[in-house]
Amino acid sequence: MAILLSRLRRELFSSPANTLISLALIALIGSAAIGLLHWALLKARWAVIQANSTLFAVGRYPLEQQWRLWLLSALLAAAAGLSWGLVRASPRPLRQGPLWPRNDRLSAALLILLALWLPSALGFTLPLQARWWALTGLLLLSRWWAGRCGSSFNPRVRKGFALLWPCLYILGLWLIGGGLGLAPVTPTDWGGLLLTVLTASFAIVLCFPIGVLLALGRRSELPLLRWGSVLYIEFIRGAPLITLLFLGQNILGFLLPGGLAPDRVWRAAWVLTLFAAAYLAEAVRSGLASVPQGQLEAARSLGLSYARALQHVVLPQALRVALPTMVGQFISLLQDTTLLSLIGLLDLLGVARTVMANPEFLGRNAEVYLTLAVLFWCCCAALGLGSRALEKRLDPLTIPSR
Repeated sequence: MAILLSRLRRELFSSPANTLISLALIALIGSAAIGLLHWALLKARWAVIQANSTLFAVGRYPLEQQWRLWLLSALLAAAAGLSWGLVRASPRPLRQGPLWPRNDRLSAALLILLALWLPSALGFTLPLQARWWALTGLLLLSRWWAGRCGSSFNPRVRKGFALLWPCLYILGLWLIGGGLGLAPVTPTDWGGLLLTVLTASFAIVLCFPIGVLLALGRRSELPLLRWGSVLYIEFIRGAPLITLLFLGQNILGFLLPGGLAPDRVWRAAWVLTLFAAAYLAEAVRSGLASVPQGQLEAARSLGLSYARALQHVVLPQALRVALPTMVGQFISLLQDTTLLSLIGLLDLLGVARTVMANPEFLGRNAEVYLTLAVLFWCCCAALGLGSRALEKRLDPLTIPSR
């Protein structure tokens, strides 16, 4: 306690001017927080969220097929818990950390609190609440088991565990869309948070390799490849995203023969991918420019080919430098999915507009928009926290020598 008070005194009240500014900011933030809590607890009418929680989550996804989404959620919870535990089980750079560090205990407590309070606050039935409790328990149990036993795993097993995520992503697309033994669910029935996360994750996964190739192409010595990359990047960066979305929805139907044009959801997903790739290419190019030319020349002098020198020497350093900018682009891409509602897709914002147009819920705009803000903040905060954790693990000053 004494250490905390000393730190607060040093950082907030070190001088009369700092004390005055700190007290003014504390009063301003406190009054805003009190006003928001007063409105949320006493004046807001959250029945609009309770009555439309399924619509916000999955849109018009068929009720009889929603077991697929619960199965996918269970697999994601188990994979997230295993990844979380394996990260903690890996040897720390300077010392072996505890099984449950303080931040992990706080995160686990928050997850348990949300699992106990949120389903009941949304008016879920007891079986539905039990599913949320089971998902939380599965995540924490997987975290405990991987953290306890992960240090005994073979290093190749720990490294190969990362391949679980792309496999799980492909499995998730199959479960959501159906086919190959499952009843197909057309993309027009997807919506809400499901559609937002799916299109954003699809664009994030594919824009990264495309952006890296565009950055390398822009630095290539082949004129055709270099100028082709420059033309693509500058054209995409010079056009508003909403214009490209409308072009993708209308032009592809004319350019491709009948039956070959993808569904409207996948057209939008590909437009988001190609749009983000152009911006990502510039972030990667800035990372490549930060790597001294001598690094590549030294790798070539050791006998490495140009491709292997890029793979093992140049790109790891460049991507580490460009990581904060890339994650910022990913967050912007997630927020840009709100434009999908303008082309007729029921993403989170499209569902919100549909709900607010219902005469039964007129005037409940503040509750709906605040819910959307919280959902987007959670997704963006998760990306930001993952980025900072990855930056720490890739920091050359903390990577243990082998």
